[in-house]
Amino acid sequence: MKQDQPIVYVVSDSVGETAELVVKAAASQFNGANIQIRRIPYVEDTATVNEVIDQAKETNGLIAFTLVVPEIRKHLEEEAFKANIPLYDILSPMMQMLQTRFNKTPRNEPGIMHTLDEDYFRKVEAIEFAVKYDDGRDPRGVLRADVVLVGVSRTSKTPLSQYLAHKRLKVANIPLVPEVDPPNELFEIPASKVIGLTISPEKLNSIRTERLKALGLKEQANYANVNRIRTELDYSNRLMEKIGCKVIDVSNKAVEETANLIYHMIQVKNE
Repeated sequence: MKQDQPIVYVVSDSVGETAELVVKAAASQFNGANIQIRRIPYVEDTATVNEVIDQAKETNGLIAFTLVVPEIRKHLEEEAFKANIPLYDILSPMMQMLQTRFNKTPRNEPGIMHTLDEDYFRKVEAIEFAVKYDDGRDPRGVLRADVVLVGVSRTSKTPLSQYLAHKRLKVANIPLVPEVDPPNELFEIPASKVIGLTISPEKLNSIRTERLKALGLKEQANYANVNRIRTELDYSNRLMEKIGCKVIDVSNKAVEETANLIYHMIQVKNE
């Protein structure tokens, strides 16, 4: 199945962040080039390489990689050549130049750059945590989180979780819906760990209406109905009051501003 939108598979035997940044930097010179980037990290065997080759062949994709283990790198190069898949090696040219210049053999060990970077690992762990416990997928994350965000749909819970994750905070977020009981775990943690997000009915109506338009749905859907919105907000405000958590009105705040407020609240609590 061929796709109109180019897909670049970023393959790495470590996190893959370096390769992804290089691809994004190159794509920015073509106004983003309307590409998809699919990162495949921690590639440690040829079976994973074969899966990537199959995907790239099916979607007419490209592959950029940072593989330092010679056997894995060679296998990828050979299979990509057989499948006629464009392949770009990001690390090897620089490594070869340094090897020639210093007359030394590289260690060929993946992930060395981040081995001793404890702060880096905290950041990666926090980002993975935010993804795993986004939108109430697994309420067990509430008990492990540094902060839990609660609020109705479209109060920026997910982008806030990701922003705070980059500040090394483990964030879980729970959507509040009148018809769905909140998880019991929400009442088993200190209220100081919970941050409630509220918003004006008018602002939320505008945001949800635009969301429906983007999805090609009718603006009259119950999701953007003002009465429904007021019902949801009344419910969420009562629940936040029951929890006893701090509440932030995000009506006129950018994500960065709200995130910094939350970060400050959590830092003060921990001091």
